[in-house]
Amino acid sequence: MPHDGQAMPASPLLADLEALTKAALPEIDALFISAREALRAKVSRDGKISAGLLEQHQFAAHTLSWLATYTESLRQLSAWADRLQAAGSFGAMEALILQIGFGEYLAQIAGGIPMSQNETARLADLDQTWAPGPEAAALIAGGNTPDARAALVARMRDNHGRATFGATGLDAELEMIRDQFRRFADERVIPFAHDWHLKDELIPMEIIESLAEMGVFGLTIPEEFGGFGLSKASMVVVSEELSRGYIGVGSLGTRSEIAAELILCGGTDAQKAEWLPKLASGEILPTAVFTEPNTGSDLGSLRTRAVRVGEDWEVTGNKTWITHAARTHVMTLLARTEADTTDWRGLSMFLAEKTPGTDTDPFPTPGMTGGEIEVLGYRGMKEYELGFDGFKVKGANLLGGVPGQGFKQLMQTFESARIQTGARAIGVAQSALETGMQYAEDRQQFGKALIEFPRIAGKLAMMAVEVMIARQLTYFSAWQKDHDKRCDLEAGMAKLLGARVAWACADNALQIHGGNGFALEYRISRILCDARILNIFEGAAEIQAQVIARRLLD
Repeated sequence: MPHDGQAMPASPLLADLEALTKAALPEIDALFISAREALRAKVSRDGKISAGLLEQHQFAAHTLSWLATYTESLRQLSAWADRLQAAGSFGAMEALILQIGFGEYLAQIAGGIPMSQNETARLADLDQTWAPGPEAAALIAGGNTPDARAALVARMRDNHGRATFGATGLDAELEMIRDQFRRFADERVIPFAHDWHLKDELIPMEIIESLAEMGVFGLTIPEEFGGFGLSKASMVVVSEELSRGYIGVGSLGTRSEIAAELILCGGTDAQKAEWLPKLASGEILPTAVFTEPNTGSDLGSLRTRAVRVGEDWEVTGNKTWITHAARTHVMTLLARTEADTTDWRGLSMFLAEKTPGTDTDPFPTPGMTGGEIEVLGYRGMKEYELGFDGFKVKGANLLGGVPGQGFKQLMQTFESARIQTGARAIGVAQSALETGMQYAEDRQQFGKALIEFPRIAGKLAMMAVEVMIARQLTYFSAWQKDHDKRCDLEAGMAKLLGARVAWACADNALQIHGGNGFALEYRISRILCDARILNIFEGAAEIQAQVIARRLLD
């Protein structure tokens, strides 16, 4: 209903909205295909894609990645609306999200897609022009209007603070899982997370123990190995809701998820039987040990070496940006086992056991040292630099039992890792939206709540729209994974868009707070810091765009 005497804007919804959106999609598909072929011609040599030419035309390549991401995003937003229509739950709020989303993303495709704060992907970068047809033009002109944004925010205010604005389009089982973890985040995480952040404390073990009891660490592990055998979509929902509470809590399950996937995809039968039940129960906590000080995203060039000594291995080298390293029990450790190689072909993956540390002695295992890296956000598990000097790993703990397979094994997990990051980004973005909206409701200026001002309401409306778009893209990538379809492209897009949306939501929510947003006592300051990492880990945005472009041209 209207608030503070303001009338609901009259007829903000476009007539024949469904027909307009359906007609616009083929136009964007055709534009993408034309752009892709134009880039393919530019970066091909002797009938093959040239890595050198692709790098030379990197801006055009990344423009194609963003165009493809927007194309898929609009397709999935339309599919979401179709599902709700079929279920009889497509209401005015959902229609406004659909209308505003299409209007804004079509306008950005025509005028420029923001890749970052000072980089814009334009069709001219791909030697393309686009004259929108009548349906797309109608959406651009009338989709994202001040009246539509005001109407959406009015309905959001009447939604009684629901964590998810608008129907999500998920089935009843997934929504039941969402409700369970939303309550956990509201009761056990949100009231305490900011204090953990300010004190730079590890997430309390009682939280981890509670998550273990709820089955978080074994959610997608097959039942035969002690897990629940649920879908990737269930893990997305859990990660989303826990990250809405605090990204560190939402990321705890990611550690076990990726370790379990490595073992499921590449481990021997004995390794699966040994490790998966312990991961599923939370008896052991894992950490991923891949990145090195001078390699960053170029994992194929890492230098840490593992040398066979009798039946076992000894590891020497340095690692950095290792999350939750101190109190974990096992490391999925990537090291070079073939000394004469300099690329991915000489790498092997190990299940390297260690003793969990304490505050006074974080790394008690012989042959291993470590030091904390102080960070802006994402603090609840802490980041570390690690040093290995003759660190011993059992021969039986070489993943798969055959050396030289490490990089291939790691690549098999990237789809799930990026889907996970998309989910965590949605959670952070949703947290920013809810925090910004609550402040805008409570804060009075010039005799009325901040939310009554159009610029403030408009920010909140666009947050809700983009969160839903990123959410549907991430759900789609999880659906693809659950149905054994290749989804590296969709997962990469979900991660690319979700990270940008999370940062935009956090930045705008802080702006709504004004000067108070810059004060450490307000939790939006933490949400902003937490959001920033999403564009960096699991593949920086620039790397992600490059990977997407290469895949599009295959």
